[in-house]
Formats: sequence, structure tokens, C-alpha cells
Amino acid sequence: MEGSESEAIFESLNLNPQLFVNEVLNLVDDLLDGAFDFYQQEASNLLRTDGTDRSGDLKKGIGYIRNMIQGVLDKRLEMWEKYCLRHCFSVPEGFSMPKASETPGDSSKSKDVLSDVELDAQLDSLRDKLTSVAGESAELNRELQVLERQSVLSNQCNGSVDEALQLYEQNKVHDMFQEMIKTASELRTKMEKMKTKRMEGIERVKTERIYHPNRDSSMRNHGKGLFNAELEDLQEFLDSIKNM
Repeated sequence: MEGSESEAIFESLNLNPQLFVNEVLNLVDDLLDGAFDFYQQEASNLLRTDGTDRSGDLKKGIGYIRNMIQGVLDKRLEMWEKYCLRHCFSVPEGFSMPKASETPGDSSKSKDVLSDVELDAQLDSLRDKLTSVAGESAELNRELQVLERQSVLSNQCNGSVDEALQLYEQNKVHDMFQEMIKTASELRTKMEKMKTKRMEGIERVKTERIYHPNRDSSMRNHGKGLFNAELEDLQEFLDSIKNM
């Protein structure tokens, strides 16, 4: 900006952009110094390091933190300085100073009127935007509350369904177990009866062979028909178990 048309114009108005930037940078440095001095004092009081060996360690730690913050802050302020000098304090092309015939008072009054009108328009626009954002925020809060209530109801419903299914499964397994016990008991009783009948049939056949050795063989196989009938009953019980 040095030696440029913008610098000449600002100097004619008794303005120095670089001086303004330097004052801002100095103010930031003062604020940073005060902040870390206060931080060190409070940390020393809380940790009670005054007059101890830990006081030096505390200063080193705070100095390390400050150097980290100072490095980042210096880079940002350097970028800010360049932006201000190149854009904020740069006179647009075609700008000309007021002519000598124009009184400074008239020019300043017209600028003040224009600036006030523009400022009012900007304030009105900002109010409208804030009102719109507030309305949208309220609507979003209502929708969020509705979704939260729906989520709570859904979780309660899912919990009830899970509990009902669990009870159903428990009852179903219990009923099946009881039915299996009942069927097994009946099957055991039936098999014992069949075993008893089979033994009786075998004894009867043996007796007939002893006392009637010449009897027709078809009569001897009479016991086998009885055994086949008993096997059919056993198969019926087995089928009933498979269908459970």
C-alpha cells in the first residue's frame, strides 16, 4: 500500500491505515500478556507453588502453552493485516476527492443521510432474518419433542412386545415339555403291556409245541399276528410324537 493512490488519499484525510493496524496488534499483545499473567497467578495460588521448586516448572509449562497460542495468533493477525490493507483500506478505482466548490459540510451530510438509510435497511433485514430463524427454531423444537415422544412410545411398545413374546415362548416350551412327559409315560405303559402280552404269547406257543407237536403250523403263527398288531400300536405312538 505504500506509495499507492490509496495511501495518498488517506493521508489527505489525515488517516493512517498502518497506524491503525499497528495499534490493534499492540492491543492484542497487551490482552494476551494480561491474560497469561492472570492465568499464571491463579494457577500458582491454586497449586501453591510460590517459593517451591514447582514454581519454575509451572512457568515453563505456561510459557510453552503461550508460545503455541502466540504462534497461531501471529499467523492469523498477519493474514488479517494483509486483508485490511489490501481490501478494507483500498480505494476503489475511479474514486475522486470532493471538488473544491463542494463544502465539506454538505458532502458529509449527504453521506450521513445515505449511511443512515443503508444502516436502517440492514437493521430491518437483520430483524426479519432473526424473526424467521426464531420461528424455524421453535418449529424444529416442536418437531423434536414430537419425535422424542414417539421414540419413547416406540421403545415402550417394543419392550411390551418382547416381554409378551418371552412369556409366550416360556409357556409354549413348558406346555410342550409337559406333553412330552405325558406321551412318554403313556408310551412306557403301553410298551410294558405289549412286553407282557408278548411274553405270554411266547409261553403259550411253547406250551402248545410241547403238548401238541403235530398241530398245524398256521396255528403256531397266531402269536405273530398278535405281535404285528401290537407293533402297529407302537408305530401310532411314535407318529404322535413326531407330530408334536
